[in-house]
Amino acid sequence: MKNELIIKNLRLVVADTYEEMSQYTADQIHNDIKKKSNLLICTATGSTPTEAYDMLAKKYDDEPEVFSGVRFIKLDEWGGIPMDDPATCEVYLQEHLISPLQIEASRFVSWNSIPEDPNQEVKRISNMFADEGDIDLCILGMGVNGHLGFNEPAEFLRPSAHVAELTETTKKHTMAQKAEHGIQYGLTLGMNDIMRSKKILLLVNGSHKEKPFKEFLAGKITTKFPTTMLWMHPNVTVVCDKEVVPNIDKINSQK
Repeated sequence: MKNELIIKNLRLVVADTYEEMSQYTADQIHNDIKKKSNLLICTATGSTPTEAYDMLAKKYDDEPEVFSGVRFIKLDEWGGIPMDDPATCEVYLQEHLISPLQIEASRFVSWNSIPEDPNQEVKRISNMFADEGDIDLCILGMGVNGHLGFNEPAEFLRPSAHVAELTETTKKHTMAQKAEHGIQYGLTLGMNDIMRSKKILLLVNGSHKEKPFKEFLAGKITTKFPTTMLWMHPNVTVVCDKEVVPNIDKINSQK
């Protein structure tokens, strides 16, 4: 069972369990793909979207034709490590989305985790938007420090794809802990790339996100907590579990 609330221009979906929020997310992605066959989806990585992606792969088994034109772009990547390092977003996405959905290379815009020139890699990804167009559906997670992708808390945020200096908090991410090589920097889409998306799904789960999620729900927009920028987007759905929002009645009373 889930609760759905509208807070200003944001839709908040609070599921009882991680499995339920994952199923809701998978269904939303699937429905959007069916509405637009060549949908461009920006994909976050990490533990939060994993089950939703796996559920989407099961839908492919039943309806492979639905996914024949869908396109993906990688939100971010750990920089300075080989593409086959187990920590990379590349390895994660290949395992959970790209291979299960049989996405050809021409339909997957992927950061190179170990480019000869990181700045040229940034230009390559930025130029992609001229060919592919804006993102249709952007799937995001929220860092415990409020980051989006590798748009880290700062005095100002970068609008376009860029090389990011990672915070110590981000370097402790569970994905980073798997790295067999030293992570040197981050590669990420910028805030304007994200905010120009036609639709955004923000996924948040786990009791360790309860405190930062309360900060997000306060609605105070600040570059020190980049996720708060999403309050300025017209089409955001936040999907979380009760570990993040243990007291849904309190939110209801504050709307």
